[in-house]
Amino acid sequence: MRRALALVSACLLGGCGRYAEFRLPDPGAPEEGEWRWSARAAPVLGRGPESWDSVDALNPSVIWREGTWLNLYSGFDGRTWRTLLAESADGEVWVKKGMVLSPDPGSWEGGYIAANGAALVRGGTIWYWYQAGAPPRLGLARSADGGRTWRKEPKPVLELGPRGASDERATADPYVIEAGGRLFLYYLGEDRARRQRLGAAVSDDGLTWNKLRGNPVLELGIDGAFDENGLGEPAVWLSHGWWWMLYTGRDRKEVRRLGLARSRDGIHWERTGSATAGAETWNSRVLCDATVAPDREKIRVWFGGGDTAHPAENIRGQIGYGELRWDPRR
Repeated sequence: MRRALALVSACLLGGCGRYAEFRLPDPGAPEEGEWRWSARAAPVLGRGPESWDSVDALNPSVIWREGTWLNLYSGFDGRTWRTLLAESADGEVWVKKGMVLSPDPGSWEGGYIAANGAALVRGGTIWYWYQAGAPPRLGLARSADGGRTWRKEPKPVLELGPRGASDERATADPYVIEAGGRLFLYYLGEDRARRQRLGAAVSDDGLTWNKLRGNPVLELGIDGAFDENGLGEPAVWLSHGWWWMLYTGRDRKEVRRLGLARSRDGIHWERTGSATAGAETWNSRVLCDATVAPDREKIRVWFGGGDTAHPAENIRGQIGYGELRWDPRR
């Protein structure tokens, strides 16, 4: 009886039952080739001068809305992470517009973080899934005026998993795409052994999510690999007959690099190519937080970087810009 009651309690608290089997739409005929990476040497969005991002400017989430690029990025002042807004005509020269979301200490969010999010434009409204709380969970805020004012949902939209789940201790680092009339979420899940791996969920309305029964979808790398100590911050897109994922990998020295994986169904992923490390002094120890915008001949990538190895913050973080160009195998 006690075991049954404990299971019921865990299900109520952890969201048992909100699981499903699913896959992403067919990506079309697969092409063989590889992506060629290039990046600007200097950051395109630095720290400060305001206090909000004086320590770190990271986690870009870039969207196109009404003729303007909007960047909802994360700023850290040494104590608190917040979501900040910047605008650009070309995606490379940015004008900061200030802080737009901060944690609410009187709510489930606590007082540390309301940032590290993923933005999507739906019907002219910006939907922004973000990380908050201790333990971390995912919330949702929406803005109908270009990111100036926001309405938050009162409760998390993606809770922790039940005992033994791959996301029992944390759900974080969201990335949301729309495909086939449905929303698909990729996120970091942390289990009780503190392993951080990547999971997936699906939704019809962006509020109620069904996690994949087979989570995680990407495991830790082998011993000695660039991603042996943790995975996070996935960015997913469709191109050349494959679903692709850029993600952050952490090694045992907390050096972070970007890895690339591909999939035919968005669920079963295979790593491809070698990891991409920061090539400049400012991102020499950390390359992370990719967000992507597919273009006709290239994939535009905004990313975070830092010169200090740390799993979370105080890395002197700044935001850079790069591109992936497809090189077909003939």
